[in-house]
Parts: sequence; C-alpha cells; structure tokens
Amino acid sequence: MTGSFGELGSLLKQAQEMQRALDKVRAEMKTRTVEGSAGGGAVRVWVTGDRQVSKLEISEEFAKAASKQELEELILLALRDGIGKATRMAEEACAKVTGGVNLPGLF
Repeated sequence: MTGSFGELGSLLKQAQEMQRALDKVRAEMKTRTVEGSAGGGAVRVWVTGDRQVSKLEISEEFAKAASKQELEELILLALRDGIGKATRMAEEACAKVTGGVNLPGLF
C-alpha cells in the first residue's frame, strides 16, 4: 500500500514542477513580442506572448490614401496576424514544458 502513496507523491511532485515551469513560461511570454502586419506592412501591430497589443503603426502614405473602411479592414487583419503568431509562440513554449500534450486553458 505504501508503494501507491509513493507513486502519488512522485506524481504530485512532477505536477508541481510542471506548474512552476508553466508559470515561468507565462512570465516570459509577457516579455516576448511578435509583429503582425497587413497590406504589405502598411499596418503593423506588436503583440506580446500573452496576447496584449503593445503597439500599432500605420504607414503615413496608407493613412492618407486609404478609406476608413480599408483602414479598419487592414487593422483587423494585422491584429489577427499578430495574435495568431503570439498564440503559436505561446503554444510552442508550453509544448516544451508539457512534452507536447495539449492542456486547455494554459494561455
């Protein structure tokens, strides 16, 4: 009977180690940034690994020539690109900790 308690203790220790590693990854993702863009770089956004938009840049030429609708569309596309890249970056970092096992809700 003590063998199963030892296994349970080992499993708990592994889970705690994984939790600490995941906490470290989450903290690191807050400091890492990816760039998303649309319109050949006319609109660019920077998104952190925890999916926070930190900067938005619109080229002056495009801003002057574009309609409101075109501008809104490219902003959305750039945001989707940046958030998608940030999500993939976070998933890859988590996969290194979890051994590739997908655990929902990590980020």
